[in-house]
Amino acid sequence: MISGNGPTLPPSEVPEYEARGLHVDLNTIDEVAGALDAGAWRPGDGWLAGGTYLFSEPQPHLRRLRDLTTLGWPSLTETPDGLLIAATCTIAELDRYGPPLFGRCCDAFLASFKIQHVATVGGNLCAALPAGPMTSLTAALDGSCTVESLSGERRLVPVVDFVTGDGTTDLRPAEFLRSVFLPASALTARSAFRRGSLHTLGRSAALVIGRVDADGTFVLTITASTRRPVQLRFATVPSAAELRARIPEDRWLDDVHGRPAWRRHLTLRYADEIRDELAAGS
Repeated sequence: MISGNGPTLPPSEVPEYEARGLHVDLNTIDEVAGALDAGAWRPGDGWLAGGTYLFSEPQPHLRRLRDLTTLGWPSLTETPDGLLIAATCTIAELDRYGPPLFGRCCDAFLASFKIQHVATVGGNLCAALPAGPMTSLTAALDGSCTVESLSGERRLVPVVDFVTGDGTTDLRPAEFLRSVFLPASALTARSAFRRGSLHTLGRSAALVIGRVDADGTFVLTITASTRRPVQLRFATVPSAAELRARIPEDRWLDDVHGRPAWRRHLTLRYADEIRDELAAGS
């Protein structure tokens, strides 16, 4: 509910955001509106999609939520050039799409089926958590974000540049993430996946994805162990020494889910394993 101090509503009057399972106590919110139905952007506005992160902790700066699900975007659209993923596509919908790498990243949420049926791809990207597996997946597959403003202006931002740090993105005031496009060249590439955490059901401490494209290009994407995605690209599969020399030494995350030295160790180990696996396939 918006406020635990208010009256209990009969089922027919329960707001739609509560019907989606978002039972919360954000007592600063006094309005929930359609994304484009609330007029000009004003201080205290925020975007709502799945809401699993938004409603997970206090948001005292918010006064009004603008619901992106009212825009009715199709979740997944296949084209000859690749796959368009709406920001409002749920994790469950993406998981059902099929490719093994998608499933591995969806499982990296370690969330219940209820969360996966509400949480969205765009929400995970916009939360910009280093361990966000949708950041890992879309960055690894050369995803590009379509960012839109209330005026209708759009700009394209590569996923590796969209997430700028731990909890920060390239979004400007009144902008929202509309979709992520994954090119066919990356979707059809051979890939390898490695993930580690402190606990079996813990948050990712290092998540590394490698791929080899049809033309032989080798791409390694590092997330979770770093504050923002790190992507390394080579014309061919590099030697182990060449790969290690390119991995930066100054971006390791330090929090309760893992210390920098350990995250670095995992990342280097996974990078070596991925390089060996994809080189053998070549």
